[in-house]
Amino acid sequence: MSSPHIAVYGATGHTGRLVAAELRAGGREVIVAGRDGGALKALADELGGNTRAHQAPLDDPAALRDLAGQAGVLIHCAGPFADTGEPVARAAAEGGCHYVDHALEQHHTKWMFDTMPEPARRAGVTMVTAMSFYGGMGDLLAGAVADGLTGIERVTSAYAVSGWRLTTAAKRTAELLFADTRRITYTDGAQHVGYVEPRNAVYPFPPPLGPRTMIAPVPFSEVVTVPRHVPTRRVEAQLTAHTFEEEQVFSSEHADAGTRAGSEFTVAVQVITQDGGAAGQISGRDLWLLSAMASVEAAVRLADGRGPGRPGVFGPAEAFPAAPFLRELERLGLFTLTLPGRAES
Repeated sequence: MSSPHIAVYGATGHTGRLVAAELRAGGREVIVAGRDGGALKALADELGGNTRAHQAPLDDPAALRDLAGQAGVLIHCAGPFADTGEPVARAAAEGGCHYVDHALEQHHTKWMFDTMPEPARRAGVTMVTAMSFYGGMGDLLAGAVADGLTGIERVTSAYAVSGWRLTTAAKRTAELLFADTRRITYTDGAQHVGYVEPRNAVYPFPPPLGPRTMIAPVPFSEVVTVPRHVPTRRVEAQLTAHTFEEEQVFSSEHADAGTRAGSEFTVAVQVITQDGGAAGQISGRDLWLLSAMASVEAAVRLADGRGPGRPGVFGPAEAFPAAPFLRELERLGLFTLTLPGRAES
């Protein structure tokens, strides 16, 4: 792990640009990577500071391995991960670099835990999956809120989002997720795979947001990641019904960066125990920037030797202490965090 470079795969996309720019602003040496050599060269010139460009199509394993071999950490930003996840993750392990991805897709996350632990251990690398806004924030909040609780019956993560403007890749990911008839759920203390009938629910967000009608469940990655670190019998993710009813949400591929930055969000987690429970939440603006900064924080910690301390595959709250990680993102101005008093210490 001698290379100081952090590679960003999918660097010319909206999230990738945010990630690469933040890394450069923090003085990190960056390799921007992806499929379009011309666009990568232009981005590298724009970022400056000896930023390097590396063309590596998904169907070129040698180019992907070469990219990983030049980096200490690789951040994978190019979705949908149902299509892009496997070749880039395998290349990271084969090239011997740490790995962070933005996946929210359940099946990719499950594939990472099922398939990549042994390659990661052989390579001596840490692989962090699902470090995204959707899924990743719920996982971190679940870890922070549940810390110290016993007799946990249910964990619910709830996303209230307005002003979300999908990129081309995000639109494709949403289409794939909601068309999937083999969704992963976690009930009665076990994973299940099969058709799930969606329903409307009401989540009790605290004021000023208040109770909202939700789509439940939504196929986010918490059902895979949360049970790995929270002993619970049920995990479910929910999303405000109005999120996909807003104008332009599905026709915004060409929206400018300023428009995309206008999203508003609250992510809340409720942990129900035999004796009561606890809740916590984050509220802020620009879910794209939050997702980018979360992966930057994860990659920088891995590059600086502040990861789990052992190789393998980890979810966000397995890889890093959840409450301190969230507090660091809050310190960066990305949201306001509210945790139970026990988790604040």
